[in-house]
Amino acid sequence: MTDTLPNGLPDRLATDPDSPFYDADVLGRNVGVRFRGEDKTNVDEYCVSEGWVKLAVGKGVDRRGKQLTIKLSGPVEPYLREG
Repeated sequence: MTDTLPNGLPDRLATDPDSPFYDADVLGRNVGVRFRGEDKTNVDEYCVSEGWVKLAVGKGVDRRGKQLTIKLSGPVEPYLREG
């Protein structure tokens, strides 16, 4: 995670501990994500420079026990939530 945004958040961040883009310190700061102008609470991973998010889909899991996700393209704005 060498690229950071002006607000101090990384360009790409994931909630999966197995991902190379996982950062527990940053996630502990209560990161929020606006996608296409709406706050999303089910974001599994985002990339601002490439303009996409991976959203959790329901409660299904794949054969490795990872939650199923869908990748959508559009403007991504990560921010730090209050509190």
